[in-house]
Amino acid sequence: MKSFFFATYYSRTQLKSQTFYICIPSKTQHMYEKTFPNKRFKLTLEFIKKHIDASESILDLGVDNPFSEIMKTEGFNVINTTGEDLDEDQSVFHKQKTTVVTAFEIFEHLLNPFSILKEIQSDKLFISIPMRLWFSPAYRSKTDPWDRHYHEFEDWQLDWLLEKTGWKIVDRQKWTNPVKKIGIRPLLRLFSNRYYIVYAVKA
Repeated sequence: MKSFFFATYYSRTQLKSQTFYICIPSKTQHMYEKTFPNKRFKLTLEFIKKHIDASESILDLGVDNPFSEIMKTEGFNVINTTGEDLDEDQSVFHKQKTTVVTAFEIFEHLLNPFSILKEIQSDKLFISIPMRLWFSPAYRSKTDPWDRHYHEFEDWQLDWLLEKTGWKIVDRQKWTNPVKKIGIRPLLRLFSNRYYIVYAVKA
């Protein structure tokens, strides 16, 4: 088990037949206090492995997080950004030379995704986003100014953004995100796709 100076606690999750003990950084701890996205992490990992292997180097947008730890456990060479405001500072794409960029639940937080996509130097890109739901307003944390959604895309909007910035989508997948609650909106979440993931290459 790895230990990190910023670790606050470990979470146990299972993907396929493997068990992972994942270090949750303090910066992202609040996101997983009540629930751990096992389904999303499992499907995301399967989607990545469908298209690349562990020989690839990855720049993962966002600070160290539970899923970047899973990728490392699976043998991927992963570097994370360090908390800089990517809307303002995109120099990391020129400093870190990797073959792949991943952005899992990142682009909804950004005001300037067009410029960021144009600045990426890698030839391969994975993006996943929470899709806009007609029955639910855009997410906004009341306590964390970083934890709010400026964009909640429909699938065609992300596709268009990638096309306009010089990317060709190779594969895509969607999935639902049911919640264990009672009510109309939890019922709608049973069959409404919430997450959209794409694999794209430079056109």
